[in-house]
Amino acid sequence: QVQLVESGGGLVQAGGSLRLSCATSGRTISMYAVGWFRQAPGKEREFVAVINWTGSNTYYADSVKGRFTISRDNAKNTAYLQMNSLKPEDTAVYYCAAGKKYGSKWERDYDHWGQGTQVTVSS
Repeated sequence: QVQLVESGGGLVQAGGSLRLSCATSGRTISMYAVGWFRQAPGKEREFVAVINWTGSNTYYADSVKGRFTISRDNAKNTAYLQMNSLKPEDTAVYYCAAGKKYGSKWERDYDHWGQGTQVTVSS
């Protein structure tokens, strides 16, 4: 079993930056691809980014490409989402998830989920 805990969310002005962390316990994170998803009020949860087991491959949603960077440190059992040039439309609860299938943007391919961290971007 893998437990995931997100942190680093908060309130930031448009154009600002935040770094989210996804700390894991239980099985080592190196066995899993890690994805970030987000859910804005009144909307369905959507894919943001995913990173493979070693960190050598990443994939992003078009809406965040060039602004967000996903990374991981397997020695620390932690994954990160660096978010730059934030926009009000990035406001959402952000979730990290772990799964055995790299590159998927579908929730069904992720077996373990965190509780989420709120990110609010003011205009």
